[in-house]
Amino acid sequence: MSGGVDSSATAALLLEEGWEVIGVTLKLWPQDCVNRAEDKCCGPQAVTDARAVCHKLGIPYYLIDEAAEFQRHVIQYFADEYKAGRTPNPCVMCNQNLKFGRLIDRAAQLGADFIATGHFARIEHGANGRYLLKRGRDLRKDQSYFLFSLRQDQLARALFPLGERTKDGAREVARQCRLKTAEKEESMEICFVPDNDYGGFLRQANLAQGRRGEIVDTEGRVLGHHEGIEFYTIGQRRGLGITTPKPVYVVELDAERNRVVVGDEAALERDELVATHCNWIPFDRPVGPMQVMAKIRYNHPGAAATVTPAGGGTVKVKFESAQRAIAPGQAAVFYEDDCVVGGGWIAG
Repeated sequence: MSGGVDSSATAALLLEEGWEVIGVTLKLWPQDCVNRAEDKCCGPQAVTDARAVCHKLGIPYYLIDEAAEFQRHVIQYFADEYKAGRTPNPCVMCNQNLKFGRLIDRAAQLGADFIATGHFARIEHGANGRYLLKRGRDLRKDQSYFLFSLRQDQLARALFPLGERTKDGAREVARQCRLKTAEKEESMEICFVPDNDYGGFLRQANLAQGRRGEIVDTEGRVLGHHEGIEFYTIGQRRGLGITTPKPVYVVELDAERNRVVVGDEAALERDELVATHCNWIPFDRPVGPMQVMAKIRYNHPGAAATVTPAGGGTVKVKFESAQRAIAPGQAAVFYEDDCVVGGGWIAG
């Protein structure tokens, strides 16, 4: 339970359906993060709100310390990816390793058969016996993208009671139960990064010191200098610290040569990518090329593409039309209608 309306409504719905429910919050924040994440899902206010909801619903509540695992699997990964010139996706890693990793183990210790979260996504049993992951009915809030890496054993233990509901519907459940989280404002930022300033977080947490390097154009001409590639992202236009006749964007982060490469907007357009460490949901692995809708980041609408297996858990993705700002390190997630076929990590 994150202390928000979605997990609160989830607990209430499960009780209505007759489940025996236990409320659990994973304490994920490092101690030096407390004052900067006061009202986030990893902050102390979240614990207060989650505990109050459980008291109102009359269910047991546990606070479980997983800060060390969160530091290792999420925060350190977050910093390492930026240092390597990639754009991380900490929500996927948190789901994979904490919410559907460590929490499943903790649930077993508490005698629970399933874990339930407030994700807007659906799980169904396929005709071949495999568990299928599908978009939430509320497409504006669909979170299936963040769950693509879940294995069959994890999906088998998961429940998503909000999958058939809208966000407004979740709030209405909380209102009817008179839960204090019913009108709580939704946070769209990374839970451990105050003010959505990831560069400031990396500096303050001593996770990035920066190393001076060159800002160059696509021809290799030096236009200026930067203080660390980890403070830049693909597609960035503002805050580059250089003056050019026309707007330029970050088009590449060259970690090997410690260079930020900039170019015009057309240089951001690409029609193919390679994805590695792929996870497949309706089947063990694809046997040949597939036609899919591919999302290259959470707020990407998806684009028609052909996914071709390349061996070793790697695929090549060819889009029917060029896509803007494909960023290594982000997840590429593949859909057939509303079903998540699978996905992997963009390597280039």
